[in-house]
Amino acid sequence: MPKFPGTALSCALALALVLSACAPSREATPQNKPTPGVSDSEIVLGSSLALKGHASYLGTQTLRGAMAYLSLVNEQGGVFGRRIRVIAYDDSYDPPQCLANTQKLIVEDNVFALFCYVGTPTTVKILPMVEEARIPLLGMFTGANALREPFSRYLVNVRASYYQETGAAVTHLVKDLGIKRIAVFYQYDAYGFDGLTGTELALKEFGLEPVARGSYIRGSLDVEDGLTRIQNSGAEAVVMIGTYEPCAKFIRLAAEKGFKAIFYNVSFVGAEELARRLKGVSEEIVVMSQVVPPPEGVEGTADRDASEYVRLLSRYFPGDRPNFVGLEGFANARVLVEGLKRAGPKLTREGFLDAIESIRDFNVGPGMVASFSPEDHQGMDRVYFTRLERDEFRLLTNWNALGRDFRTLQSGQPSAGGGP
Repeated sequence: MPKFPGTALSCALALALVLSACAPSREATPQNKPTPGVSDSEIVLGSSLALKGHASYLGTQTLRGAMAYLSLVNEQGGVFGRRIRVIAYDDSYDPPQCLANTQKLIVEDNVFALFCYVGTPTTVKILPMVEEARIPLLGMFTGANALREPFSRYLVNVRASYYQETGAAVTHLVKDLGIKRIAVFYQYDAYGFDGLTGTELALKEFGLEPVARGSYIRGSLDVEDGLTRIQNSGAEAVVMIGTYEPCAKFIRLAAEKGFKAIFYNVSFVGAEELARRLKGVSEEIVVMSQVVPPPEGVEGTADRDASEYVRLLSRYFPGDRPNFVGLEGFANARVLVEGLKRAGPKLTREGFLDAIESIRDFNVGPGMVASFSPEDHQGMDRVYFTRLERDEFRLLTNWNALGRDFRTLQSGQPSAGGGP
């Protein structure tokens, strides 16, 4: 797919949008002008996400989670008789490719809205285009602050932010575990910088700052320099803002070098793929924050399982195992469809955004409730924590027990929590 320079991109959008450029941003589409991507029989959405390459698991599962619900909606006749069709292009987690894909979706494919984008560096790249086209972008698999501040009417976040994830993690590490020597390992791009900033802000609340900062280049596995810098700092915990492959390599190398710390990962790292790559690593304490509850539920609680997601994934994608990433995609689709229903049969982009802003206490699934308003376009705020145990991430509810395991690990004895 061709990549367009900035000037060509602007010209293409200008040509496509010239008739609407002077209209007020909140004005509904005139009756005599069809809404882009909407016909009597379908609503067309566009997505650019990693379907190949080192972040492909995240893109594939986000899309399949969403499509599991949208497939059911289509089987039942769609929304006001319109089936929902998603045009998905691979960007391989590459920002210029995401930009080219998005231009094609808006200008050539004439989609109604953008949906389920994956990644900070890719999604941040298209923000000027979204604003210029005045097209809704809903359900991004990223917690980047740049998608929340400054506020944009056209950006609809369903999940909690990285600032909320890292803030909650730092609070547990400092207050519950008494750890003050915290380092940050991050991907050297907009995603990593956002997580680094969130961690620094959280530490500042306790009068602290990172004892070391180590990074790697996106798309590479060059983690050795960052590991050396962090290990030499005497860090007791490492906040990790990356993707599953480099984070897994970092943790494995740390184990080989005898570096004992709590390795905390944000949700974007990808729990299932990180666990797969750490299979057999039994003593290291690996923690990950999540923005949705465990997809197969928690034994002995009311949130026994996210039954609709689990059931529909098995029906439409029988080879896939339920996972956190897919459940987030499913939640995106639930919010999308609720907004389409509330917008009514005379669907417009602005009417759809008005409808999203009317959603209050919407039950997305077990343990998940979303609310929006004209001033707040982030639906959910809750952060969950999981710990790697027996080669999979399980809900973490007892930080005191984790602290005891960490002190035992530092003393040279095997950890009780992560072994078989």
